[in-house]
Amino acid sequence: MLGPVEVRRDGRRVAFSGAKLHTVLAALLVAREEVISDERLCRLLWGWAPPATVSAQLYTYVSRLRKILGDDVLIDRRPPGYAMSIGNATLDLTEFEKLALSGREALIAEDFEKAGELLRGALARWNGLPFANATEYLADAEAPRLTEARAVTLEHRIAADLALGRHEQLTGELTGLVAEFPLRERIRCQLMTALCRSGRQADAIHLYHHGRAVLADELGVNPGEELQATYRALLEGTLDRQPRTAAVVAGTRREAPDRATGAPAMLPPDTVDFTGREPELELLCRALAPDGQGSGRPRRVLVTGMAGLGKTALAVHAAHRCQRHFPDGQLYADLRAPDGTPRHPTRVLRRLLRALGPADEVPATEDQDQLVRLYRERTRGRQLLIVLDNASGAAQLGPLLPNTPEPAVLVTGRTALPTVAGAHTVALAPLAPRDSLELLSAAAGPARVAAAPGAASAIVEHCAGLPLALRIVGTRIAARPHSTPDRLARRLADPLTRLRELHSGDLDVHTSLLPSWRALDPEVRAVFPALAALGPQPFPAADAAMSLSLPEAEAERLLEALADAALLEVSGADEWGQPCYLFHPLVRLFALSLAEGAAPDCGPPARTERNRRLTHRP
Repeated sequence: MLGPVEVRRDGRRVAFSGAKLHTVLAALLVAREEVISDERLCRLLWGWAPPATVSAQLYTYVSRLRKILGDDVLIDRRPPGYAMSIGNATLDLTEFEKLALSGREALIAEDFEKAGELLRGALARWNGLPFANATEYLADAEAPRLTEARAVTLEHRIAADLALGRHEQLTGELTGLVAEFPLRERIRCQLMTALCRSGRQADAIHLYHHGRAVLADELGVNPGEELQATYRALLEGTLDRQPRTAAVVAGTRREAPDRATGAPAMLPPDTVDFTGREPELELLCRALAPDGQGSGRPRRVLVTGMAGLGKTALAVHAAHRCQRHFPDGQLYADLRAPDGTPRHPTRVLRRLLRALGPADEVPATEDQDQLVRLYRERTRGRQLLIVLDNASGAAQLGPLLPNTPEPAVLVTGRTALPTVAGAHTVALAPLAPRDSLELLSAAAGPARVAAAPGAASAIVEHCAGLPLALRIVGTRIAARPHSTPDRLARRLADPLTRLRELHSGDLDVHTSLLPSWRALDPEVRAVFPALAALGPQPFPAADAAMSLSLPEAEAERLLEALADAALLEVSGADEWGQPCYLFHPLVRLFALSLAEGAAPDCGPPARTERNRRLTHRP
């Protein structure tokens, strides 16, 4: 993939053509044996204008790849997408990363000859622009992090050569690299060092001032600490000495001690009785931890799922578990206001900037670009964990993402977000019955649940694996020590009153679903209750089209909009390979409660004959 996407067997290229087919192969490889969803594949293939036959075309591309790659490479269907295992095959990206890591370790150990050899071997794996024969959507999403990894590895190789006294040989190469990457301060530092050691101090001084002007014009920022330190050493006459290893290896230099002592700690309190989600938690912690490779790949993790699935609880729990990896602090921002509306990025930026300090230097301005520049300057080079909770879309999230790889970003949202390109995505599903029972026991008290096993099983079934619903019921049971769970289980058994029962204090299933409903386009909002009336079983777009008296393509568009809003699930395919859709049981009851005349802001509507017919419709 480090160039045009290619497959080679016994040293010879395997012939297959088409940007779409190369894109599917590259996307599966980039996922590194994890599931890549149909939705993400669709975005990488067609952007935001997919054809109506998306599912059929994806199936065709995967079938063609299976035939081309043979039995040694496995492509499995794992809802909501596909996963690939390459077996004994090799991938140039993997080889590049291994060599780059070994070279960096040798550089830290001051074995400069070995470091240079390994890093040159890593760079030799490159064969042009990555994903050159794939779609522009894939290239835009994935190529920047790979080119960044190459640039970082190149900086390490130059550091090794400088340590070996090869400054005169490097001057020409570094001059070209500064022209190619005018904003990369470390490369500018390396050229200043090479010029100084070659007796060209005046040229090195001019290079610094040119870099200062470029940074001011392009980004509106001053030179960073490393570039300023190099300039001071140049003026003091100490730049011609051999550099310390820690100063030339990217990622090993720490910020000043006084900054660490004021590290922000904005994480909400951890959930004391956090239960389940072990596979998801392990994946989050692995993705957030530094990879130790100096690859320059941004650590961005996205947790998605419908309202009430515990995205925030999982993200905060993972953030607390990973705190040791982020000595420069942890930032947290809820991107949704109490009324469910998205917060404006400028308001969030000012809050984060005050935490990063100094607070009195945060400008009271509505100029978002100015705040973004300051935010990225203050996060640059710092080992921070930034948790952005309840993100609503790319326009809100984009200004809050740092532009350097050192800070890690953990985002939660109800649907996939294209702004978090290349992220590890963890799509939460409802809890399994066993985990649901464990969560109910943690919230209600193990003794209360153990004393009424039948009622507990019924409650678990009625809550349908939704952690919010289980925690509400558990809280209600715990608050009534003289009342048995059986009575609450009987009240939950009636689908017409179930949503009313799933309420305790500030916790309410109906209220938690309202922001997703409000964010729908009016035409999608209008068909939502009618689609719920199709019943609790999976249904294809053809059935929805018949019920709504719409063309099938139009019905599928509406269904996909609901799936994007996490109000509908894609659940397998029918006998003709067309996708089927499914309501979560509680979301279906919510949709039925929004029948004509309902007042969604006031909770579920009263019991009506219309609701009775819809609820009991098969």
